[in-house]
Amino acid sequence: MLARWRAAGLIWPTIMTALMLPFLISLGTWQLHRKVWKEDLIAKIEARRTAEPVSYTAALIQFVKTGEADYTRIKVTGTFDHAQERHLYAPSTASQGWHVYTLFQPDGGQPPLFVNRGWVPDRLKDASTRTEGQIAGPVTIVGLARADQIPNTFTPANDAKGNRWYSRDTWAMRWGTEAPPTAEQLATMRLKGYAPFSIDAEAEPGNPGGWPKGGTTEIRLFNSHLQYVVTWYGLALTLIGVFVVFARQRLKALDDGSLQP
Repeated sequence: MLARWRAAGLIWPTIMTALMLPFLISLGTWQLHRKVWKEDLIAKIEARRTAEPVSYTAALIQFVKTGEADYTRIKVTGTFDHAQERHLYAPSTASQGWHVYTLFQPDGGQPPLFVNRGWVPDRLKDASTRTEGQIAGPVTIVGLARADQIPNTFTPANDAKGNRWYSRDTWAMRWGTEAPPTAEQLATMRLKGYAPFSIDAEAEPGNPGGWPKGGTTEIRLFNSHLQYVVTWYGLALTLIGVFVVFARQRLKALDDGSLQP
């Protein structure tokens, strides 16, 4: 058998097929697991997004227990510190614009956090142009918890001094125009605790004067894993089919003498 396959020139094609087939199948299986994971993630986010809001305390406890609270719907009452307003670059199809992040002090002395109050066009970036929306006194916010962003290669560096932010980095935002302290400085500081997440305020109720416009959360979780599963398993089946046809042709040619060993 081995001598016949060697004579037909099938040894190396067989070895290469045997090496490639498990690789293709493993990629298909990996994408199948990714598909299940992505479906679970989408279901979890949808359940959190549409659930009754939990208290701020409950969200903090959830974070301590699980290490995340992303997209959890939270209800919290407190007061905005409008002197601590940060602007995150958020261009739209309508115009250049910004998400307005304002430091929020919850009632009861709980850790402060940044609230994304919503979007404003570039002409309203300066808070003095929308004084009606600078709410004073206690207010109740309902919105979705958001983790900080990890900037990619193409994300511009945040400009703290110019109050122009290009990634959601509430750790850096807390220091305002000052750079975050070094590790050595942190070791000697008694830091006030901040929330490990920010909140995207919902669109309703709207802010006085209409600005900022809340409800800015965009959830874009594409689930293309099924087509990847089909692609990789399909390539595995194709490889098997091509090899079988090739091997039969070579063996037939060997048997009828048209292929010289």
